[in-house]
Amino acid sequence: MSHKAADRIRNVVLVGHRGSGKTSLHEALLFEAGAINRLGSVDDGSTVSDHEEDEQQRGCSIDACVSCFGYADREINLIDTPGEPSFVADAAAALRVADSAVVVVNATAGVEVQTERLWRRADEEGLARLVFVNMLDRERADFFATLDSLKAAFGPHVVATEIPIGSEHEVRGVVDLIDMEAFVYDQGAGRGSAERVPIPDELRARAEEYREKLMDEVAENSDVLMERYLEGEEIDHAEIVTALKRGVTEGHLFPVTCGVATRNLGTNRLLDALVEDLPSPRMRGALAAIGEDGEAIAIEPDEDGPLVAYVFKTTADPYTGRVNIFRVYSGTFRSDSQAVNVTRDKKERIGQIVQPLGKEMKPVAELGAGDIGAIAKLKETRAGDVLGDGQGARLAIRPLDLPAPVMAFSYEAKSKGDEEKAATAVRRLEEEDPTLDVHRDPQTGEQIIAGLTQVHVEVLVERMRTRFGAEIELHPPRVPYQEAIRRPAAAQARYKKQTGGKGQFADCAIEIEPGEDGGGLEFIDQIKGAAIPGGFIPAVEKGVVEAMRHGTVAGYPVKDVRVRLVDGKHHDTDSSELAFKLAGAMAFRQAMEAADPALLEPIVKLTINCPDEVVGDVIGDLNSRRGRPLGMEAKGSTTEVMAEVPMAEVLEFAPDLRSISGGRAEFTIEFERYEEVPEHLATKVAGAAADRATVGG
Repeated sequence: MSHKAADRIRNVVLVGHRGSGKTSLHEALLFEAGAINRLGSVDDGSTVSDHEEDEQQRGCSIDACVSCFGYADREINLIDTPGEPSFVADAAAALRVADSAVVVVNATAGVEVQTERLWRRADEEGLARLVFVNMLDRERADFFATLDSLKAAFGPHVVATEIPIGSEHEVRGVVDLIDMEAFVYDQGAGRGSAERVPIPDELRARAEEYREKLMDEVAENSDVLMERYLEGEEIDHAEIVTALKRGVTEGHLFPVTCGVATRNLGTNRLLDALVEDLPSPRMRGALAAIGEDGEAIAIEPDEDGPLVAYVFKTTADPYTGRVNIFRVYSGTFRSDSQAVNVTRDKKERIGQIVQPLGKEMKPVAELGAGDIGAIAKLKETRAGDVLGDGQGARLAIRPLDLPAPVMAFSYEAKSKGDEEKAATAVRRLEEEDPTLDVHRDPQTGEQIIAGLTQVHVEVLVERMRTRFGAEIELHPPRVPYQEAIRRPAAAQARYKKQTGGKGQFADCAIEIEPGEDGGGLEFIDQIKGAAIPGGFIPAVEKGVVEAMRHGTVAGYPVKDVRVRLVDGKHHDTDSSELAFKLAGAMAFRQAMEAADPALLEPIVKLTINCPDEVVGDVIGDLNSRRGRPLGMEAKGSTTEVMAEVPMAEVLEFAPDLRSISGGRAEFTIEFERYEEVPEHLATKVAGAAADRATVGG
């Protein structure tokens, strides 16, 4: 199979808030193009997009789904993306490799929070955008109110190119404002079932009003057209379409279309708009890459140039291993060839390249600049990497700006003996999801899995079970408290044990005081003479180190202590390293008890971005968490609130913030420092630690 030239390709991503109908629209576009023979339903899990079991159970997209198909002598690479914020990584990656975006909006809800976020990402990527107002047949659906909300959110250059005929359950067609024609759909009549009819009389005045608004925007993209338009001259269809396409490609104009995806109403017209109004990779222009020395490199969509292919998604498959989905930006990518992972400086053997249609894969011999495909079983390559042929310069693609994981749990294998299976499954899923953080907490010893939301982590746990047969249990993570001393103290300890044969003897005296912040243990040998032989002094230090792992307040690690070994005694026969290690630990614990020990808690900085109307509720919630507001800053229609809060108070902040803001707020978290825990709370923490120790014993 020969690939299409870059000017015959359309790379389009469907984005929008959860529940806007992206998956149903994806299905309808495939049906209209003849890529599938029947319309699947989100309700029964029969769509091309949501083919994973967990997607069907939850009734929402979790992964981006790529469908490559032909239509009107073009090749369309259509990417359906999740609208749930928990899975924003896939949406962000798809926006990176697309040339244009169809923003899908629910006609009953208008512009929602995730719509705004994804619009901003599309703007940052410089994508052409077209809006599809979906679900016009729902109760309280209002196209014109939705259009107003779009203009309020995204500016005056959002302009209708269609308006609906009828409303709610009586919607039956659309009016084309470019040609001033109406199209009525016969539900269930199949592909291209629209009948061309005159514009209904009751809609004529409104159609002319919105046609004038459209022409004002279109004419702005051409000085010649503007002059003729102002003089009242007739502008033909071809001229309008050319100016419209230029405005869309350059980001000056955002057409709004409409329909009902589940009834296939308006979707044939949207499909035509994808190929006629949205830009090809060649029109989009060069990719801005980063060279070895940080210099900017422009990658032109030239299939005769050196190979540059960017991997934007990796799937962990239990049978085929990693499946990498990529876009070719330059050169020609051929099956059964060699490539170089320029990101990791590793050679890769390229097997069979395929193009996806949901979970179905179509083998292809080669893919040219601008096209999208997939390949399995690459040893080193994963999302974010660049593949080349070794002929071009070393380069990188700007990394995606993704939110940090804030919802953390500790985890353990459900059954003893399954620890390795669980660890392997977690590593595989971490490879495919850049917003997943898996690590071992060095202080508490817990294995931590952190995601963007509780839903995010729950989905990952379920995938571990269904894909890899690994089951884990989640627990809230323990706060990594520390302990410190507030004044100097001294102690002397003797370890003596006689068992009939050779005994154990060691005696050491130490002085302790608070150390430098961040300095850890500073151990100073001040022994004079041979009170303790030099060979035993490291054992004393080792005993102090071990004792510092479990302080005397609540058993948490002790930070920043200066310890002086000032005196001691030994026995020529019975003294040993073990004895001095135990004596050193005993002396430290005794000294710490006398040094006014305190419990310390980690303080984190929260940066919260929330709608203006919930700022008061957010600050009230922070106050209830012992938070200290640091300030606020306006960010467009939202406010950024910064505060310092004890980590113990934010373990369940994510679901509470979601409830307060209706899912419209987001936050990041950064460690700041340690501070003393108030006495009444320290008593509770110490009691809880004692209870755990009792249960553990």
